[in-house]
Amino acid sequence: MSEEICFASARELARRIRARELSAREVLQAHLDQIERTNPQVNAIVTLVAERAERQAREADERLAAGERPGPLHGLPVAHKDTHATAGIRTTSGSPIFADHVPDRDELVVERIRAAGAVTLGKTNTPEFAAGSHTFNPVFGLTRNPYDLSRSAGGSSGGAAAALACGMQPLADGGDMGGSLRNPASFCNVAGLRPSPGRVPSWPVLAGWSTLGVQGPMARNVADVALLLSVLAGPDPRSPIALETPGSAFAAPLDRDLAGLRLAWSPDLGGTIPVDPAVTGVLEPAVTVFEELGCAVEAASPDLTGADEVFRTLRAWHWDITLRPLLDERRADFKPSLAENIDAGRSLTGADLGRAETLHTALFHRVREFFERYDALLLPVSQVPPFDARAEYPDEVAGRPMRDYLEWMRSCFLISATGCPALSVPAGFTSGGLPVGLQIVGPHHADLAVLRIGHAFERATRHGDRRPPLALP
Repeated sequence: MSEEICFASARELARRIRARELSAREVLQAHLDQIERTNPQVNAIVTLVAERAERQAREADERLAAGERPGPLHGLPVAHKDTHATAGIRTTSGSPIFADHVPDRDELVVERIRAAGAVTLGKTNTPEFAAGSHTFNPVFGLTRNPYDLSRSAGGSSGGAAAALACGMQPLADGGDMGGSLRNPASFCNVAGLRPSPGRVPSWPVLAGWSTLGVQGPMARNVADVALLLSVLAGPDPRSPIALETPGSAFAAPLDRDLAGLRLAWSPDLGGTIPVDPAVTGVLEPAVTVFEELGCAVEAASPDLTGADEVFRTLRAWHWDITLRPLLDERRADFKPSLAENIDAGRSLTGADLGRAETLHTALFHRVREFFERYDALLLPVSQVPPFDARAEYPDEVAGRPMRDYLEWMRSCFLISATGCPALSVPAGFTSGGLPVGLQIVGPHHADLAVLRIGHAFERATRHGDRRPPLALP
């Protein structure tokens, strides 16, 4: 019974709770048991508030019994990323500077998830200040990959992805600047969407007009990603870039016939990125699935000239404005790679930022024109399979040395610079049993179309149904 609950879809669990076939307390207890059994091996959930969750689950059952109309996530247990502020629950951002920090308010994504009826489980692990695509920090340590404990779970939403893969929670929130929703989803065989900027409004933030970093949903399947997006999306007056489309637009079924779609397949972004042969070996046959679904697939890549400079410049600027005061006070408490990024931001000139904005605009128009010819772009999520968890990042990819901890993530962060919605969906496994994700990128604001394409692929392949052995009884 516990396994049945923990690996049921979020939509099915929500339906059964509403129908009173299951109570919120039963659902919570099954997940708490799964956390107790599997979390010590992967270190995905780093702060657990079991007593608070039990109280909320009991109250959820009482409200339902009293005839109160339930929200779309009524009774579903959710642990929030440890960079997302949670009122009354420790939020460390993976930094010793905030090891004992307890916010007095929720940030917007947490606020919306709670308002939809979810039960708060606690917090999921993240790298220090969510910097980097490998989840480790000096406060809570390393999150391991459920499919191979010697490997990385990805990041920065690595704790969230590992918790989903192990059945510790049915839904998860995360953030994505350079791949932090997509990369861990790929590494842990779950689904994660980087929404269009403004689709999920962020508050509070220092740079409210920035489009580089976004927040969004993760789940074990694309339909559940859409369910959580239906809660997270929608306008909010506190965000200057919030899109007006209501979240309800993502609540409907995703089924659609893909026949006639024009898809571009780019295994290496036109030769601009190295990709491990183990990754392309999984993805090339996966892409033929779209042809079987009636799509026209051809090799093509958008011109992403300047995207690398745009991302690195705007990312360094972001770290400078958000973390420079802390770095000046407590440099010893920062990992060197992050300190270097902040210092790089400090050294930027007005001319540097002006050039980045000019390149960013030109990039937008080239990508816009590309999507006049294609309905979506298919490419690897990650350039490597899950790597050795003892390393901070892969030092080479396909024989090419990586200059820093960002270089191996270009398959994700170049897409971030375009501002396009991008989905990671399970696409298969290497010969060694490591998950590989396919990235599906759509035109600006075409989040729903991307979800529908991913949903069709998922239903045709069922790669996401494969569970890590440690998560099963």
